[in-house]
Amino acid sequence: MAEALFLRRLLRPRPTAATAATAAAFLKPNYFSTAASAAVNDENVKLTEKSEEKKEGKWVILPPFSPTVNGSLLGRKISRGGRILEEEVRRDCLEGEGADSGAKPQEFRLKRVGEKDMMNQGERIFLPLSVQGSPIKKPGYQCNDQDMHFTRSLELYKDSAIIVINKPPKLSVQGGLGIKKSVDELAGAYLRYDNEEPPRLVHRLDQDSSGILVMGRTRTSATVLHSIFREKTVCGLDDIEIDWKKRVLHKRYLALVFGVPDQSSGVVSAPLAKVVVDDGKSERITVVDSRSPSQHAMTEYKVIQTSSYGYTWLELAPITGRKHQLRVHCAEVLGTPIVGDYKYGWQAHRNWKPILLKTPSHNGELGEVKSNNLGRDFECGSIAEKQPHLHLHCKQLILPNISAALENVSFDSEYDFSKLENLNLIAPLPSHMQRSWNLLNSLPDHQGY
Repeated sequence: MAEALFLRRLLRPRPTAATAATAAAFLKPNYFSTAASAAVNDENVKLTEKSEEKKEGKWVILPPFSPTVNGSLLGRKISRGGRILEEEVRRDCLEGEGADSGAKPQEFRLKRVGEKDMMNQGERIFLPLSVQGSPIKKPGYQCNDQDMHFTRSLELYKDSAIIVINKPPKLSVQGGLGIKKSVDELAGAYLRYDNEEPPRLVHRLDQDSSGILVMGRTRTSATVLHSIFREKTVCGLDDIEIDWKKRVLHKRYLALVFGVPDQSSGVVSAPLAKVVVDDGKSERITVVDSRSPSQHAMTEYKVIQTSSYGYTWLELAPITGRKHQLRVHCAEVLGTPIVGDYKYGWQAHRNWKPILLKTPSHNGELGEVKSNNLGRDFECGSIAEKQPHLHLHCKQLILPNISAALENVSFDSEYDFSKLENLNLIAPLPSHMQRSWNLLNSLPDHQGY
């Protein structure tokens, strides 16, 4: 055994001084060391692996890595209104140690890295040339002027970090089986503008609901927004008393419901859980006992207007962000299902009778119903029709100015995010809800609060 070990050591070629220095540098758990990074300053450098005589071909060299903002941490800091230091939101840039600063290696071995490996500032990734010959082809969206005009007409606000649209009802936020067009797809085709990256979704709206939908225009801004929306739910569960002045994210919905709540305002606090129905063919959310596995959900509500015809306009402010939270809280807790919600308020629609006007409306407010180029009648579905659409609309969203936050992190080593200005976004009602609002206001015996 000892003889075999001695023989292997004897036959092993001795490394040169340059290769020894390079090998020592690459024993570290980094992509490249400082010494190795110096050798790749020239993007056309030729790499050798085994010896000076054996030369490798050229590589595809990605741009050097530079530290980026930790969007998740920044979002949490913004949500909590605390101070944040530059070193807290930037990834650590460790300097290589142990390498001889005087050594100037002309050759080195590339180290295979994985997706979880950390990169240091100035390091590069080398890819085989073969990756250029086999690009990943994704099915492209068939662009046309009508879709572009429609999609851009939904835009409410845009800056360097975010883009906000007023999503119409019946338009899915994300694509899937049987969905021909979605916000995600349309935004990627028509809302990029000068950005190389497509807008990224950071929260959801039900397909049948409408209103404000925020998207991040970059990967960093999307991560920050993800964190803020997630922190909204986490902080909401910790708050015993709701203090809107201390919250950085405010969402307010307008809903038309059957009946009138017992109290004109209040906070619904009820846990929700998913249950499977119809022999496993479908699922729904329901209120469950707090001792059962569930997600706690809280909603603030206020009566806006009532009608003698049995309808009530409610303002709903979700404190947490659970799936179908507003629809379930209205139907199962307040006992006032939302008009057009056939999933959670189907019983209220069994004897549905549309409200018919005896005389034409003033100024054509309830006039002609139009369709759009996506093949959906967004303007139909009011309470004057046989099958009303869901009357749930995200009308207002107040959130921090993410663009200003990212600029302050870049140029100010210490910034007080409690003083960060907010964006107040307002989305007009969709046509079917506006028609229902006008209709109820035109009838006698309606009462506002």
